[in-house]
Amino acid sequence: MKTIAVNIVTPDGPVYDSEVSMVIGVTATGEMGVLPGHIPTVAPLGIGAVRLKKDNSTELVAVNGGFLEIRPEKVTILAQSAERATDIDLARAQEAARRAEARLQANKDEVDFKRAELALKRAMNRINVYEGNI
Repeated sequence: MKTIAVNIVTPDGPVYDSEVSMVIGVTATGEMGVLPGHIPTVAPLGIGAVRLKKDNSTELVAVNGGFLEIRPEKVTILAQSAERATDIDLARAQEAARRAEARLQANKDEVDFKRAELALKRAMNRINVYEGNI
């Protein structure tokens, strides 16, 4: 079975580096699946899970924005932040979601509302990746 190299990198350093059979990421226009030999592409990433299919298993990585760079033999994800499912602190993600929901309820001004909305999306993404609910 053909594979493609995948690197997920954040400002804090590398998060994932392996060979997989398929990469599925959430771009600004929807989900995008990448197989070995894909045409070169660059796409902006949204808040969502990156699914990495390898043999008969799927690994999940919570990604919060960035870019997906595709070359026929390699996929590089440059993310603002990313966490593997096994590295996510569930209690911390749940607390972040609770705080964001409280800020949304307060609804003070437009800027705080948008920031709280994005914080809630990031927290829910981390919770869903941890639980495997994708």
